[in-house]
Amino acid sequence: MLRTIAALATVVATAAVTAISAQQDDTRGAVVFSERCASCHGQGAIGADRGPALAGSRRLRALPDLQVENIIRNGTPNGMPAFALSPEDVRAVTAFLRSLNPSAFDAHPQGDIVAGGRFFSGKGQCSSCHIALGRGKAIGPDLSNIGRQLTLDELKTALTDPSGTIAAGYGTVRVRLRDGHTLQGFARNEGNRTLPLQTLDGRLISVDKEGATITRDATSAMPPLQGTADEQRDLIAYLSTLAGASAPSSAAPPADPAPVSATNDFDQILRPKAGDWPTYHGRLDGNRHSSLDQITINNAANLSLQWIYSLRAFNIEMTPLVVDGVMYATGPNQVSALDARSGREIWRYTRPRTAGLRGDAASGLNRGVALLGDRVFFVTDDARLLALSRLNGALLWEVLMPENRQQPYGGTMAPLVVGDLVIAGVSGADEGIRGFLAAYKAATGEQAWRFWTVPEPGQPGSETWHGSGMAEGGGSTWLAGTYDPETGTLYWPTGNPWPDTDATGREGDNLYTNCILALDVKTGKLLWHYQTTPGDLHDWDAQEPPMLVDARFQGQNRKLLLQANRNGFFYVLDRTTGKVLLAKPFVNKLTWASGIGADGRPQLLPGNTPTPTGTLTCPAIRGATNWMSTSYNPATRMFYVMASEICGTYRSTMFGGAARAAAAARANATPARGAVPPDGAGRAGFTPANGFNAAGPGAGGQQFLRALDIETGKVVWEIPQTGSSNNYAGTLTTAGGVLFYGASSGEFSAVDARTGKHLWSFETQEGWKASPMTYMVDGRQYVAIAAGANILSFALK
Repeated sequence: MLRTIAALATVVATAAVTAISAQQDDTRGAVVFSERCASCHGQGAIGADRGPALAGSRRLRALPDLQVENIIRNGTPNGMPAFALSPEDVRAVTAFLRSLNPSAFDAHPQGDIVAGGRFFSGKGQCSSCHIALGRGKAIGPDLSNIGRQLTLDELKTALTDPSGTIAAGYGTVRVRLRDGHTLQGFARNEGNRTLPLQTLDGRLISVDKEGATITRDATSAMPPLQGTADEQRDLIAYLSTLAGASAPSSAAPPADPAPVSATNDFDQILRPKAGDWPTYHGRLDGNRHSSLDQITINNAANLSLQWIYSLRAFNIEMTPLVVDGVMYATGPNQVSALDARSGREIWRYTRPRTAGLRGDAASGLNRGVALLGDRVFFVTDDARLLALSRLNGALLWEVLMPENRQQPYGGTMAPLVVGDLVIAGVSGADEGIRGFLAAYKAATGEQAWRFWTVPEPGQPGSETWHGSGMAEGGGSTWLAGTYDPETGTLYWPTGNPWPDTDATGREGDNLYTNCILALDVKTGKLLWHYQTTPGDLHDWDAQEPPMLVDARFQGQNRKLLLQANRNGFFYVLDRTTGKVLLAKPFVNKLTWASGIGADGRPQLLPGNTPTPTGTLTCPAIRGATNWMSTSYNPATRMFYVMASEICGTYRSTMFGGAARAAAAARANATPARGAVPPDGAGRAGFTPANGFNAAGPGAGGQQFLRALDIETGKVVWEIPQTGSSNNYAGTLTTAGGVLFYGASSGEFSAVDARTGKHLWSFETQEGWKASPMTYMVDGRQYVAIAAGANILSFALK
């Protein structure tokens, strides 16, 4: 009893101290707000000409403290400026704003929370329409943060009189289309011309309001709450506790996960409908070639911009997905669902950026999502895999992928779905990690298997590491792989060893870095591997698309794997065995190897080992190409790649422990949020040389769009690029005979895939970081690409 009383006294004392501290923060925050914020938002935060009201704001009330602090500290895109306040003042202003927006969560209403949760999932049938912390169905709004979104009075009214407080985007309508068909559902973010409609059976449909008859229901689809006084009290107590906490992870999967059909749902990805683009490359074989043929070499000149969507970020590297007329796009820790016909936003999921990250993840880079059934899968900057609802973006589950949180892991990739598995990798090889690829159950996030790209001592491959570097040897897996359904084989490219240009502590081939891996998709077991650059000293990772093609090759019908590698060689492999069938340079500036031998190993040339004073080698550290997408057109039998003729000076100024000491020093220096170093900058031992950032003929750094004959590797035609050689736009080909690409000078361009003849271009004035895709909605073909901070979508006039 004494122990219980003592514990209770401690709780009371702690609560008293917390209350006093909160009151002090409110007072300090009011002063800082008056001095720094009131000129825009008004005294007392009631709003002014230059800024909205922040008192009684449902939007602000719903944000977690970390996100409010982030906005105060960093501002908003094209809106509020950043404020250089001390951490104490930022917290104080946040506490002051919170005091102006009391929520049901802050009210702590009385009631049995556990009983309220049972009523929510049982007798009350709330979970039959709503998701709360990963459980339930996404017919109505996500309630995972409802305790923060509403005041206690608003929450009570929403339950007892739902027709008087219809949630934004959930007013019910009946739509009669021009063809006589009728639809019923929720009007989601309606515009003047477009109505994104969520039908009651769980579909998102774009409605063109012109010619449609829309009848709006005056009452809510949700009936008033039925229950005893105690049940209502307990439900309100339960809902008040919902403050946006993380959804169940794989360590504690949902008690009632929605089923995932490995046959029906996956069939939409394996055999997509004409016009859908359901994976990062559009197809599981990794070939950005579309069967759409509405846009042809004869009419491509008539393409025009249809819509623009801003992702509120920059340097977007993402390829959007489109299924059933809905586009899914990503930015830094954000996912948006768009009406693919108009670009109108349907829903948007966001979470604050993670502080203290390094490398590409710190810059907020992200390459997209994966889809399966009713789920969207997304990797956050700190390497968490998330499952969201496709209907409303509700968080269903999340799992932290790295086992070792001490290593600088990051997340930048678009996951890949195969069957009922979601497969994802990590970034960070240039910072010192032990890379891996992992597969998770789509329904729950439970891990199915994990393949380490850097082995432990005694495991297969460890004999290729000599020294102490294996524990943090690199081998990232941040580019989406490919899949062969006939053999059940997953193909995945891996990153470079670490340190990049210093082999001290990691002598040997360093498996399984710089590899193309063939894995059994169900178990993750290694079937074969091919290492493109053993013992890499130049950061020439194999993170280029491993494209799968069935084609006649040198007189035989073969199952091929094609890759234009960063090291300057174009590879054709037999994907059933990993045997090299062809390896030819696709660039002229290649000085490190004379060719690839019969054993598949590069035939090294002398004079290319990095030295303290510097060694000039071709290609440069960014490679003869990079992760940008490639394509193959079966009609032309050509492979299309953006190639870079460029050289660089490599220095081995970091040896052994010095490299690790430097990495530790970098860990203590957090990069500015949003800062993106120029490609190659900040990398160990690399100095740009020979015109790395220059452009134009003869300057030493020029790019070429090249079409290769896959049987010989010879260049059939090429288009010299004018402008920056720092172009990461890949290629897209279509059955209409058109090849789309981002030109190094900033245009989005279309050419004849057979001849390279120019057909059309659109000026963007942007540096390219993403590859194009194509889709069809309502019988109309679109072509889209991310440029700068925006998605641009084009169609014929």
